[in-house]
Amino acid sequence: MTQHVAVLMGGWSSEREVSLRSGAACAKALEGEGFRVTPVDVGRDIATVLAALRPDVAFNALHGPAGEDGSIQGVLETLRIPYTHSGVLASALAMNKEKAKTVMAAAGVPVPSGKVVSRFEAAKAHVLPPPYVLKPVAEGSSFGVFIVKEGTSHPPQEMLKPDWSHGDLMLAEKFVAGRELTCAVMGDKALDVIEIRAADGGWYDYHAKYAKGGSIHILPANLKGNIYQKIQELALKAHRALGCRGVSRSDFRYDDRPEGTGELVVLEVNTQPGMTETSLAPEMAAYAGISFGGLVKWMVEDASCDR
Repeated sequence: MTQHVAVLMGGWSSEREVSLRSGAACAKALEGEGFRVTPVDVGRDIATVLAALRPDVAFNALHGPAGEDGSIQGVLETLRIPYTHSGVLASALAMNKEKAKTVMAAAGVPVPSGKVVSRFEAAKAHVLPPPYVLKPVAEGSSFGVFIVKEGTSHPPQEMLKPDWSHGDLMLAEKFVAGRELTCAVMGDKALDVIEIRAADGGWYDYHAKYAKGGSIHILPANLKGNIYQKIQELALKAHRALGCRGVSRSDFRYDDRPEGTGELVVLEVNTQPGMTETSLAPEMAAYAGISFGGLVKWMVEDASCDR
């Protein structure tokens, strides 16, 4: 009997548009692999919708709060519908950047130093000596992230805007200069390492992530063998420390400038990495000889409850 897969996408987070694109790509690929697919644009009535639909598996293509923070995972556990990606605890933990850093550091994964402050405090005066980074504690896709450069007289004032929607807590971290690198884990294996450069020479923001031609991906990243291997080891270590399942993707900074510190840190672990045509995890899988269809099929076969 053909397996019935509900592809969960959309939702109500600030990453809704990206999720719709991820979901559409995954639904199409799953149909190509012979699954019976129902795309579901997730609303607040998702438990009722899924209880009526009764799919064999839920493919979670949601991004951001609700889809990535343990909420939808809890609904799927309650309904006993096997689902892709990480479970309740790992999802909630990875989504909270501060808590995730604490757990990763305890497992021996290097993370940048920093502290949590309110957005009001962060907007009033520098909370760290510049250069530093400010980012919402629980948000994705570079929403609400600021790089405060050296010589900046005052912190960004956007955090005080009345329409600010990224929560009141900000994580302030020392800025680690150098290269932006990423490595995905699939099951119990680290894939290859990509170096990401924003096409305009700036930083890897929302536009660079999702606009066609917005970023340049160098795969495999041109690194010394021991560093390349170290990044793969750390991606796997971070994945395991947080209790992730299925596919995750860890983002790194590596300061190998001639005058640099040689510092290598894990910035965060994404438990629901993007699955669009410009996304990194599918690109790494393809480099390892796994087609997009093969990747999503593996994810459906890997799906379970009690993750």
